[in-house]
Order: sequence, then C-alpha cells, then structure tokens
Amino acid sequence: MAHPKRKISKTRRDKRRTHYKAVAPSFGTCPQCNEPKLNHAACKSCGYYNGRRVIEPVEA
Repeated sequence: MAHPKRKISKTRRDKRRTHYKAVAPSFGTCPQCNEPKLNHAACKSCGYYNGRRVIEPVEA
C-alpha cells in the first residue's frame, strides 16, 4: 500500500478543504398562502407547487 513520503502540513490539508462548508437552505414564500417554504419544493402548509396541488397539506 502506498504511503506518503512526507507529512502533509495542516495548512496544506486545510487549503484543500476550503470548499467544504455548510450552506443554510434558501427559503422563499409560497405564492398561494404566503408561508415560508423551501425553494424548489412543495409548500407543506397548502400543498401547492408551481400553481398545482401536488401533496396533501400537513395538519399541525
């Protein structure tokens, strides 16, 4: 099995990992009920997506 010839420094390792980051999900408002919802997903309160009802709404 291959082994590294030299130890990779923490700086070099961390430079490679700069693009790994947590991104908060983006929210929008539902045009039907004006509740906050995830973009590109059906609204959980009214069940509409792209002007059509696609799921049954979740009862709270």
